[in-house]
Amino acid sequence: MQENYFQSETLLAGKGLPAGTAWTPAALAKKGASLLDEQVSLPAAVLSESALRHNLAWMRRFTDAYGCQLAPHGKTTMSPALFQMQLDAGAWGITLATAPQTVAAYEHGVRRVLLANQLVGKGNFALIADLQARDADFWFACVVDSADNVAALGQYFQARGQQIKVLLEIGAAGGRTGVRDDAQARAVLEEIARWPDAVALVGVEVYEGVAKDEAGVRAVLQRSLAAWQTIHAAGGFAQLPAILTGAGSAWFDVVAEEFSALVGNAEAQVVLRPGCYLTHDVGIYRQAARRIHASNPVAREMGSSLRPALRLWAYVQSLPESGKAIIALGKRDAAFDAGFPVPALHHRPGNAAPMDAPAHWQISAMMDQHAFLDVRDGDDLRVGDLLCFDISHPCLTFDKWRHLLVVDDAHRVIGAVSTQF
Repeated sequence: MQENYFQSETLLAGKGLPAGTAWTPAALAKKGASLLDEQVSLPAAVLSESALRHNLAWMRRFTDAYGCQLAPHGKTTMSPALFQMQLDAGAWGITLATAPQTVAAYEHGVRRVLLANQLVGKGNFALIADLQARDADFWFACVVDSADNVAALGQYFQARGQQIKVLLEIGAAGGRTGVRDDAQARAVLEEIARWPDAVALVGVEVYEGVAKDEAGVRAVLQRSLAAWQTIHAAGGFAQLPAILTGAGSAWFDVVAEEFSALVGNAEAQVVLRPGCYLTHDVGIYRQAARRIHASNPVAREMGSSLRPALRLWAYVQSLPESGKAIIALGKRDAAFDAGFPVPALHHRPGNAAPMDAPAHWQISAMMDQHAFLDVRDGDDLRVGDLLCFDISHPCLTFDKWRHLLVVDDAHRVIGAVSTQF
């Protein structure tokens, strides 16, 4: 891998940096600021370089074992440097959720985008059409589950003299988007057929994470595989190989297992789309990783698992009463929708190295800039101590930061990545 992912010339300003008016990632790397020596303003969001590289290599081995392609969901990080790391590590493309995200990714070098949403509305149509007009080599496809949406796409892109690629989205009753039954699927496919020059069917897509359990996940994946096979048998795809894609971050192993029926078929391309694997977490995705490691033979054979790479550092702000510490970290800094941040390390300035945080330290509430940490009488904790937190749900932590520091295993800054939310 190249060594310049974290040392671009982007100018950084805002929270979570060393003292100074502005920094570039390269200047940060040269300074080598130490979190432990209080050379960074806290709170700060940090990424472990070693964990990032481990997770990249782990997922590459996993997808290679199943003969799948990887198009990680970029909405997790919206970080051009991390996109490039993933592409250089073998990712086929980047998955995104909106037209503006697609524009941001394109402006930072991404040339293959799978939009895991319907593209709705002329303003969004125009953003994609302008990219396609600007660059004939830009590859873009979105999903469709509505005949009305297909008709709107057909009218607009035909008027622009362009063709837009689409994938039929399969959904589950009570879930999110996607066709629920064969009749809905037929209506969408029939509308696509009415626009042969403007709308090209290139595959089938599903988001299995809306299912409530593994049986439900497998059922919707099997429906998606059957839909792909039916369309393929009827010659319904505009180009081959045709894509079959699924996989959020919790069930990518099951998707690989179910879709492996197409591996080796030269007219099929299986694409997995997990986004959170790169940074992982200690909440919902660690639970998923434990299930994967226990039940998936490829993961078991690989031995190691994904590692948490995203952490937050903050100060103990106040010790106002017995059993309570106030931490200078809040909802403006960390996700809280899937569980509060979890104390991982405790460091007192002047000590040689941080210690593991006691297991009984737990955040019980969060406000905009404060977290309430439950402690015990007699715990060795002082105002000005540093705490390092693991998180659950990386997506909603990333979008609270314009940049994140990248650190080595000694907690020294070796660069930074920016975000484009």
